[in-house]
Amino acid sequence: MAASYLPYRPDQSYLLPPSLGEWLPEGHLAYFISETVDTLDLSAFHARYAGGGPGNQPFHPAMMVKVLIYGYASGVFSSRKLARKLYEDVALRVLAAGNFPAHRTLSDFRALHLTELENLFVQVVQLARECGLVKLGTIAVDGTKVKANASRHKAMSYKRMKPAEDELHCEIKALLDRAKATDDQERNEPELDIPAEISRREKRLEAIQAAKARLEARQREADQARGRSEDDGRRPRHPDGSDKGGGSYKREFGVPDDRDQESFTDPDSRIMKHAGGGSEQSYNGYTAVDAEHQIIVAAELTNCAADSQALLGMLAAVQANTGEMPAQTLADAGF
Repeated sequence: MAASYLPYRPDQSYLLPPSLGEWLPEGHLAYFISETVDTLDLSAFHARYAGGGPGNQPFHPAMMVKVLIYGYASGVFSSRKLARKLYEDVALRVLAAGNFPAHRTLSDFRALHLTELENLFVQVVQLARECGLVKLGTIAVDGTKVKANASRHKAMSYKRMKPAEDELHCEIKALLDRAKATDDQERNEPELDIPAEISRREKRLEAIQAAKARLEARQREADQARGRSEDDGRRPRHPDGSDKGGGSYKREFGVPDDRDQESFTDPDSRIMKHAGGGSEQSYNGYTAVDAEHQIIVAAELTNCAADSQALLGMLAAVQANTGEMPAQTLADAGF
């Protein structure tokens, strides 16, 4: 006797289209995100499209926000991967409801609405509080180093920048001299696209000069914060200009340490030590969490490696997001 199976007809057409509300189990994260976004104020998103304009109609902001939030909540941060999953992932198909934005559309939407997306966090915190999930009796504040999308090998120290500038100047001059050489001389040398080589080195030189200028500007700001001035003669001075005494400063005003580095790939990131050992181009991320319900009530990302100045800023963020200060705050000794 042949085995009996439940019906399986992949080519069967539906007489009536199935409801998106039946595609996933009850209580699925996709439904939760969809219902939550529907309660949020998206007027700031809509305002950007109020004037209309040429071109195709934009995708609905609510759909785009749902897709991005579900992707990030599922660990998919690449717009290209997210666009592919819109065809493959049932939950994303439910949220997109028959829309298939391309990866560039997703990335452009995120970039265009970065401020609006950040402000949604505050709305979610307020919603959680209205639901009784944020008590603000005790919050815990902690931070972690987040590796930047930049390699240490794409950074250069201040000490190396000046010789690199001189080296590139010499290379550019040599290429210009070579361009003026006779045809006979060029026939005995390998073929070379001299204009392209000059352009490449000039761009590299501009990048180094810009990085050098950023380091110097940052050092000037730091020196001014310490009370230094351009005419202090490397001596600590009182506000009236008189000498305070004591040892002299090691460097002239606004001159960075030779070991200070600047990344060409991500200039906002900084070299930071990680708990597991080693140093990377990184950011320092902080969260403040309501201890009772484990709801994040504030989140910040900085390029300052030290935690000692972060606590007051996090408490201010908690107050801004919730409208009041916590009764008690827990933080480790690093703060």
